[in-house]
Amino acid sequence: MKLVKQQVVDVGVGDGGTEGARRATVVSPSPAAAETEVSARAERRRFTAEYKRQIVRQADRCTKAGEIGALLRREGLYSSHLTNWRAARDRGELEALAPKQRGPKVTAPDPRDKQLVEQARETARWKKRAARAEALVEVQKKVAALLEAQDDEKS
Repeated sequence: MKLVKQQVVDVGVGDGGTEGARRATVVSPSPAAAETEVSARAERRRFTAEYKRQIVRQADRCTKAGEIGALLRREGLYSSHLTNWRAARDRGELEALAPKQRGPKVTAPDPRDKQLVEQARETARWKKRAARAEALVEVQKKVAALLEAQDDEKS
């Protein structure tokens, strides 16, 4: 362990201060503080299923007062971790001990949606055909009217 050099400063009498009081000030920062690195973004811790089972087994073996707290401190865990992992074990959910995927759950597409899309496509196709047929009938009426007018002119 490296000793930190301190400088003692005398505080004089004045402003109602105490005569002869001393104050210690740190001259150089400790090397451990200079090496501390903070990441730009915190990352969520992930625990493997085997690690969770191991911690739960160790916690179950603790019999004396304070042993579980010492285990959690040594491993850097919260009591809520242990509670959740024990509950998952008691429910018999082996997958619950594995880390869960975060975010929205992906659902399989409903086959009825596919059927609705196909029906809408077919309806649009039939409407287009019906519009063409109506336009064709209109053209035929005009042609027939023109032919009748032409026949009337000839006669």
